[in-house]
Amino acid sequence: MKQLLIPIPEAEPLKVLCLGAHSDDIEIGCGGTILSLKEQYPRIHFDWVVFSSSEQRTAEAAKAAELFTKGSGCEFQVLDFRDGFFPFQGADVKDYFENLKPRVNPDVIFTHWRGDAHQDHRLLSELTWNTFRNHLILEYEIPKYDGDAGRPNLYFPISEANAQKKCDFLSEAFASQASKRWFEREVFLGLMRIRGMEANCASRYAEAFHARKIVVQGNSTEVD
Repeated sequence: MKQLLIPIPEAEPLKVLCLGAHSDDIEIGCGGTILSLKEQYPRIHFDWVVFSSSEQRTAEAAKAAELFTKGSGCEFQVLDFRDGFFPFQGADVKDYFENLKPRVNPDVIFTHWRGDAHQDHRLLSELTWNTFRNHLILEYEIPKYDGDAGRPNLYFPISEANAQKKCDFLSEAFASQASKRWFEREVFLGLMRIRGMEANCASRYAEAFHARKIVVQGNSTEVD
């Protein structure tokens, strides 16, 4: 299987921008990939933005970000947009993106899939593309009752150790979600196992992403 390498200057850390509508979205959507990137790129920096959260969920999000990025640089921010109402607050959300654009220049961006059934997720995906037009953008997936699993076209193999660690961290950080039927270790492992089967990867587990554009330039491959 061909490997996607993210070209960065040797003197620079890998810069990763993680965007999530709600407190556990980033960790569910790409937590295993984040853990794997930390192993592949010892010098790595995260900008981590959660757009909606309550007081309890803010504390959980902060704990999760610390767990997943431990040992790496991380700028963490939680905003107070109203859960479920992002499309009706679109101008304010757009303003945040415009203020974010000159502050960060990431090598890779993780955001929501544009086909996600949740309206908050779709808006963030749209604004990510509106704002960052010359960046590598990978759209992650969130399992949910809506049954909106799509057909992703980019897979990131995850070791079994990191797949298990992802689930451990989710359980440790997000105690408020423990009573929800979908927030279960079997769900998260099951999805990673299915994506690992689709990718035919030796590790058996993978996380999958939607990459809208792929540009091949010489010996390097850029994915948007």
